This record gives sequence, C-alpha cells and structure tokens, in this order.
Amino acid sequence: MVTLNDARRVIAAAEKKAAEIGQPMNVAVVDVGGNLVAHVRMDGAWIGSIDISINKAYTSRAFDIATKDLAKHSQSGGQFFGIHASNGGRIMIFAGGIPLKRDGKVVGAIGVSGGSGEQDHAVAEAGAAAF
Repeated sequence: MVTLNDARRVIAAAEKKAAEIGQPMNVAVVDVGGNLVAHVRMDGAWIGSIDISINKAYTSRAFDIATKDLAKHSQSGGQFFGIHASNGGRIMIFAGGIPLKRDGKVVGAIGVSGGSGEQDHAVAEAGAAAF
C-alpha cells in the first residue's frame, strides 16, 4: 500500500532533486492499482507534463518496470513494439517512471516529467529511494 504520507515523502525527495538540478518537474505517485495518490507541479513546470508524469507512473506500475527499460524493448523490432498504443494511449515509453517496492513487491510507482529523459529518471530515482 502507498499511503498519502508515503507519496508526500517520495514527492518531497523528488522535488529536492529537481531543485538541485534546476529543472522544475511534475511528480506523480500511484498506488498498486495504478490510481493517483498525489501529484505536484513545481512552479514553472510545463503543464503539458502533468498528464505525462501521471501516465509514466501508471505505466511503471502497470508493467512493473522502469519506463526507461520499457523504452528499450518498445522500439521497432523489439518485443513490445507498439505497446504505447495500448491502454487507451496511457503508456509512456520514455524515462521517468519507476516502480515503488516494499519487501521486494511492487506496490506503486513514481512518474516524473518536465526535463530530459535523463533528468526525469534521476528525479524519479531520488523519489523512489525515499520510499
């Protein structure tokens, strides 16, 4: 289970990392069912990234994989090519989504959007580490 307090702690750690790198971000946390628990749009973060951050978290939980890793397998010729068109178009196949695990079991995910893929992933890692 991912509580609201868990989500706030994850988001706070992600916000801290985003501030350190100077890139405002959207940060979303979902529960085991892929349902949104909390979302923050930092001052100056792109409004177009709100939906992307939420969907990165959903994607990471739906497939229990970092979106960065899913991206590798979803390119032309890959085993998951075309996956981005599934689930009503909610699947994000670029970096920034990471599963949240408790006792080795995926119980939710974080999704981050607003910078480069590398920045999004780094901020998501910082948030996940706080879980």
